[in-house]
Amino acid sequence: MPMNPTTTPLLTRKELDARLGGAARAWLDEALAEAGHAASHEDTEQRPGGPYAVPSWELRYAGAGRHCGLEHADSVRALLLIEARAALPALTRLYEQGTAAERRAVLLTLHRLDLGPTALPLVEDALRTNDTRLVAAAVGPYAAAHLDVHNWRHAILKCLFTGVPVEAVDQLARRSRGDAELARMLGDFAAERIAAGRSVPADLTRVLDLTTPGPAAPTEES
Repeated sequence: MPMNPTTTPLLTRKELDARLGGAARAWLDEALAEAGHAASHEDTEQRPGGPYAVPSWELRYAGAGRHCGLEHADSVRALLLIEARAALPALTRLYEQGTAAERRAVLLTLHRLDLGPTALPLVEDALRTNDTRLVAAAVGPYAAAHLDVHNWRHAILKCLFTGVPVEAVDQLARRSRGDAELARMLGDFAAERIAAGRSVPADLTRVLDLTTPGPAAPTEES
C-alpha cells in the first residue's frame, strides 16, 4: 500500500514543458498529436469486419512514466485523456487493464471530461479497494459532483478506515454540513474502534465537527 495517499495537483502543459527534458517534450508532443488525431477521427478507430486496433495514444498513456518520469506521469496521462476527449469505453478499458498508477490518472481526470455521472462505476470500484492512492483519487471533484449521498458517506468512512487524509475529499465541508446520518455513522465507527481497543482517527473528529449545521469555514472547501 502506498505510503503517501494524498494526491498532487496536475500540471498544465506549460508547467510540464518547463520541467521536462527535450526528449520527453518531443515524446509528449507526438503523444498529444496522436490523441488529438484520435479525437477527430473517432469513427475510424473500429473498422467493420476487422479486429479492434488500440489507438496509439492509449499505448502512449501506458508509457507516460517511462518517457516523462514517474513524477509527471499523472499529469501527462491527464493531458492525453483530455486531448483525446476520452469517452467512457476508452476510460473503462484503460482503468480495467491498467496498473494502479494508470487507474489513478483516470480517476484524477474524470472531472475534466464531459461524462456526466456515467463514470461512477470506476469511482465505486476504486472505493472498494484498499489502495490508498486510488481511494484518494476517487474522492476528488468528480465524486463530489456525482456520487450519491449514501455512497459518499461510505467513501468518507473508507478514507478513515484506510488512513486517507480527509483533506483529499473534495467539497468535504459542503457535503458534510448538517448531515445527521453521517454523524451517526461516524459515531458508530468510533465506538467500534474503541470497543476493539483501537485508536480513533483524528480526522474523524474533524469530519464530525463539520456535520454540525451552520456555515463552514472557507478553508475546508476544496
